[in-house]
Amino acid sequence: MTDSLFPDIARYNAFFDALKTRIRTAQLRASLAVNQELMFLYWHIGREILKRQQEEGWGSKVVSRLAEDLKREFPDMKGFSRTNLLYMRAFAEAYPDEAIVQRSAGQIPWRHNQVLLDKLKTLEERLWYAQKSLEGGWSRDILVMQIETGLYDRQGGAITNFERTLPKPQSDLAQQIVKDPYALDFLTLSDEAQERDLERGLVSHIRDFLMELGTGFAFVGSQYPLEVSGKEYRLDLLFYHIPLHRYVVIDLKMGEFEPQHSGQMSFYVAAVDNILRTERDDPTIGIILCKSKDRTTVEYALQGSNQPISVSSYQFQSKLPPALEKSLPTAEQLEIALNTAIAQIEASPEEE
Repeated sequence: MTDSLFPDIARYNAFFDALKTRIRTAQLRASLAVNQELMFLYWHIGREILKRQQEEGWGSKVVSRLAEDLKREFPDMKGFSRTNLLYMRAFAEAYPDEAIVQRSAGQIPWRHNQVLLDKLKTLEERLWYAQKSLEGGWSRDILVMQIETGLYDRQGGAITNFERTLPKPQSDLAQQIVKDPYALDFLTLSDEAQERDLERGLVSHIRDFLMELGTGFAFVGSQYPLEVSGKEYRLDLLFYHIPLHRYVVIDLKMGEFEPQHSGQMSFYVAAVDNILRTERDDPTIGIILCKSKDRTTVEYALQGSNQPISVSSYQFQSKLPPALEKSLPTAEQLEIALNTAIAQIEASPEEE
């Protein structure tokens, strides 16, 4: 061994033999809890590597040697590359308490944990996203999207009057299902779009919108009709939150929040409570989604309502003006231009 920090070969062999025993034991138990057992295995390997590097000063070549030996000893098992062993060490360093691994990190797939290690710095955020991923059954791509759109900071951030209009713990639970802003990146609308265009876009992308709303929302309908004193009123969007056992009315506004919007929503919420709500349902809440808002104006407006209302803004991709859109090259044109440029470079004589 040329690495000056490489341990005594006998101690290394004893360490390697212990790992082999651990791995074989894990293989036998994996049929009962495949993912959880694998996470515990990875955490244990990472902890042992971290411990020996800290206490005995093992050098980086030990990890490379260990990767080679493990792959040779367990050729049918994947995941023993040098890179993955370094992830295991980072995994153990991020979660020093095994109980934490049992509660959340050990319940989600390894690639999800790699995302948490790569993209997040604090234990609190990692555990929060791990729990949300577990609750929502997120794929890895959805987890990445939720992190990149800052769900941790947006969740529960809407301006509401829930604390005044709902009893505890209902007010706290309701606050956690609203966010600000809502990321509607799956929509592409022009600046001239109307509220009906926004509604149609959300309905046509209802799966994406449900994902953004969060776990527990069920879509009831759009332009949902309610008759009050012989006159018909229509709700932009109506949902039911299954875990909280309550209807959720969403009213869409293409412009800035105005005080009269809360009065309109108060009427909608009261109508749903009187017409649709049963004794098994908790009070309906309303969510006003607007393009922008002034916090003070919203707070003053909500003070005048006895109905539970939330106000949030939203973000979506702006569609380019038609003239500019037509002037831009298509994907096919870009590909042709790129291939032409490559061919010209390959055909030109090399400089000496």
